[in-house]
This record gives sequence, C-alpha cells and structure tokens, in this order.
Amino acid sequence: MTGERDPPGITNADVAAQFEAFADLLEAKDVEYKPRAYRRAAENIRAHARPVAEIAREDPDALQEIDRVGEAIAEKIVEYAETGEIGELEELRAELPVDMAALTSVEGVGPKTVGSLYDALGITDLDDLEAAAREGKIQEVSGFGAKTEQNILEGIEFARQVGERHLLGEVRPLADDALAHLDVDAVQRVEVAGSIRRWQETIGDVDLLVATGDDAAVVDRFVEWPAADEVIEAGDQKASVRADGARVDLRAVDPSEFGAALQYFTGDVDHNVHLRNVAIDRDLKMNEYGVFDVTVVEDPDAGQRVGERIAGETEQSMYAALDLPWIPPEMRRDTGEIEAAASGELPALIEEGEIRGDLHTHTEWSDGNNTVAEMVQAAADFGYDYHAVTDHAAGAGTPPAIGLDSTEVREQIETVEAVAADAPIEVFHGVEANVTADGGLSPDADVLGELDLVIASPHAALGQDYETATERLVGAVEDPRVDVLGHPSGRLIHDRPGLEFDVERVARAAADHGVALEVNANPHRLDLWGDAVQRALDAGATIAIDTDAHSPPELAYVRYGVHTARRGWAEPADVLNARDVEGVREFLG
Repeated sequence: MTGERDPPGITNADVAAQFEAFADLLEAKDVEYKPRAYRRAAENIRAHARPVAEIAREDPDALQEIDRVGEAIAEKIVEYAETGEIGELEELRAELPVDMAALTSVEGVGPKTVGSLYDALGITDLDDLEAAAREGKIQEVSGFGAKTEQNILEGIEFARQVGERHLLGEVRPLADDALAHLDVDAVQRVEVAGSIRRWQETIGDVDLLVATGDDAAVVDRFVEWPAADEVIEAGDQKASVRADGARVDLRAVDPSEFGAALQYFTGDVDHNVHLRNVAIDRDLKMNEYGVFDVTVVEDPDAGQRVGERIAGETEQSMYAALDLPWIPPEMRRDTGEIEAAASGELPALIEEGEIRGDLHTHTEWSDGNNTVAEMVQAAADFGYDYHAVTDHAAGAGTPPAIGLDSTEVREQIETVEAVAADAPIEVFHGVEANVTADGGLSPDADVLGELDLVIASPHAALGQDYETATERLVGAVEDPRVDVLGHPSGRLIHDRPGLEFDVERVARAAADHGVALEVNANPHRLDLWGDAVQRALDAGATIAIDTDAHSPPELAYVRYGVHTARRGWAEPADVLNARDVEGVREFLG
C-alpha cells in the first residue's frame, strides 16, 4: 500500500492488519519475541473503542495507553495514519515478497515454513507452492519430507475452496458499521440479509436491505461510507462497494415491500422453496414483493405483483399469511422449522443476554494476554455472574512454552483463589487438558481432580478417520474428570477441517456422563456448528457456549456462539452457562 491516505478512512482493523503482517514476516525470518508482541498489540488495537488513527492525529502520546502498545509501535501507528504505509514493514515485504495470507491459509504452512520455502525454492504464492509440491521439490528441502509435501498438496485444494468466503466474525462487525452509517433520515428501515443474517459461519457477500422513499439519497449515502475502499457499481436502487476485501451490496426497496424482500433475500433457498409451496397449496403466491391472493387478479400486466397483496410490509405478515409464526433467521435451513412452526412447536431460542458466564478462557499463565485479575474484572464488566479461568495444560498438541505442568497448575490455584476472594463475581478454576489420540487425557495427573472443572479438547491427531475419531471423543467424555468437551472437532475455519465424527454417538455418551459439549464461539472455530448442535440436542446433550477468550475483548465473541447455537435450535435450558452459579456447580458435581 502506497501513497497518501485520508486518516478517517483508516479503521482499527486496517492498523491491526499491519502489525499482523509485521509478525508474520518477522516470524518467517526467524526473529524471536517481536512477532508475539506485534500480535498482542494488534489484538488490542483491533478491539479498541476509538479509531486509533484519530488518536494518532489528535494525541499521539495517548496511543501508549493502549495495552501492549509501546513507544515503537505507537510511532508506527502515527506513520501509517499519516502516510498510509509503514516504512519498516515495506522493507520487510521487499525482502520477502510472498503472498503470506494465501500461503498460510494452507494447513501446516505457517510463516516460518513460508520463509524456509522462499529461501530454498523462491516460492511466493499458491501456484508456486502447488507446482513445487507436484514436482517433489518440497521434500528435498531440509526439515521437510514426503509426508509433509503430500499434506501441503492436499491443503492447497482445501485453501482454494475456502478462499472466496469470509469468516462471520470478520464481516459481521463490518456489516454493523454499515448499518450505523445508514442510520439517516432517508432510511426508514435497514437490515442485513442473506447468510450473514442467518449467522452462517462463512459469508460470501454482505447484503444490506433498505426501506426508503428516496432511493437516490440512500445510494449516495452508501457509497460515501468511510470503510468502502472501492465503489463497484452505483445504480438507481442498488449499489455495491468493496470494504476490507469483502463485497457489500445494497438494495433499496419500497417500505410497503420491505418485509417481503427481507424474507426473500434472507433465505436460505430450501426454506424459501418450501414456503412458496405452502403458499401455492393455499392459492397464494409468495415472492420478494409480498404474498398475493392469486384468485383475485387485479392487473394481469403487474408482473410478479399479480393478485391482491395480503402481506409484505413486515416479515411477520409474510409468515402470518401462511398461518405461521415468524421463524428466526438462524433456523431457516429447512430442517423441520416450518413443520414446527405449523404445529406450534418452535423453540424459544437462547438470546445473547441469557449467557451468565464464560467457562473457557485463558490468561498470561498460558497463551492469553492478561492476568487472572484482569480477565475476571473484564467478565464482571461484561455483566457476567461468573467466570472460569481454564489455561492450557501441558501435553499432546500444546506447545511446551504454553502448557502448564502439575506444579504450575497448583501455583495458579493460589493465584485464582486470591483473585476470587475479592472478585465481584464467582470465579471457577479449571484447565484445558488435551484429548490424546486414543481418547485419554494429557496430562493424566491427579491435579485435575483438584479443580472446579476440566475442559478436554482435541488439539492434535486431527486427521483420524471417522470411527477412530468417534471412539476417541467418546473415550474423553467417559472420563469422570471431564466436564466439558472443548471445540470437539478441533477445526479452524479456512485453516484446517478438523475431526469428522458421529455427533449423535458422542452426544449420547456426553449426556450419559454429565459432560457438556462446547460451542466454541471464536469465529475461527464455531465448533460445534449449527447442524451438529441440533443433532447433539436431539441426542439429549447439554451444550456450553464459550469464547475461548485470550483477552478481554474476545469475551464479546459470545454473540457468535449464541447465534450458532440458535442455528441448532438451542433453548436456554439446553445451555450450561445460561444457568446461575448454583446450577453450574450442580452440573459440575
């Protein structure tokens, strides 16, 4: 990125991305310490309440009040805000001219691997990587082998498949910013539509729907959105821009048809087709303009608006015209929701405000960014009744520098107890142990029995076959020390697919042994996912919606977990941490 740039257009995400790029390039060059410092600074910059570019312009010294931002990083923020680039970063990019984002999207390829392959083979992008792997050149590089080369080749195919979609957690804040920008007099109603409104885990384009009587004013306002990097097109009623790499589409509609358009463009397609068939059976026509009684033909030249319109202004009216209650967008997947609505059996889905605490978080004792006291206070400020400290235990899948051994866990017990004594909320102390390849726990230590809860998570051996993976997870939930099965598949969306397993069988075992299955709310995980949540609940399991937070801002990830659970029809009674403190203690035994 070169040239002058208007500071107000620089978002915190822009600034954070610069330091994440710094970290990747430094790690690729095998520089120690600095990469982690830059990543921690990036996390706090991204989550900061005020635009840091504004702070850089108005009071540069105040930048150092942001956690993990020291003098050197603050100077770089100022430089970026003033010029649109950071000289030192551009020098690094010139030294290592690689497509870091594309290459590291391949499972098993991290920045250090990128650096090694560039030095040895001059690999700069996915095409170079694929060609080298097919020609057998990677296994000839020191530190690599035939198995690694084959894994990279398989990972390239997966990376290409997911490359066109964005994580929900990346684009939902962008969509929220667009909604706020469109809060003007010309807009009567505005809402997201499409897969983002259904809270799908990955998103293609961001769709915005606006009810207005002044289409031109709305389109003009939209294309002036500060986050927009490029205007793709701008017509009379539609416009498209690109922001942070995502395409954002706007459609303006008449207020009398807003509900119909919102229902239609929210989808998904199977849900809509099913609804249209219900309408046809009633001599009605349902489309993006409303519900029409086609037995009354008012104007044969009216196109899609043939008949007497009986609904369209609101979504509720669209469903009511078919004698159905409104169906939450997350449920619109044609997995029985229309039948449930028709029989009056729609669930009362869990709401964001009903989560009362987080049962899976990390501190600086392992790989988190903050102290125990800081995380507990952040949870209290978030409005929670309780909070669990669950740092990584040493063992399979946890880097030695991160995992706590039994002695360190016992030392942490004293720290947690001291914080809990003065905390404004209840504090649970646990640990995130590792599920070994054969379903055991690592570490297999007595200290696990001294804690309030044990989360068991798979972190390694994620390429197991279906039956082996199922046996492994069943073995973990049958261990009497385990309270929660953390991110059961171990997947990282866009990075690795994770375990495939029999959800119903694992869920039945979890129900039988009093173990909750986690819906990990980190946008990179969302594990369990919507369909798996529905199958797990049908099998009688309890779920826990946790964030796996490594810093206070990440507690806000809970929204993604709640909406993922809603995709699986979860009600408050299904969710462990929708219970009060005593309810959680009772479950933990």
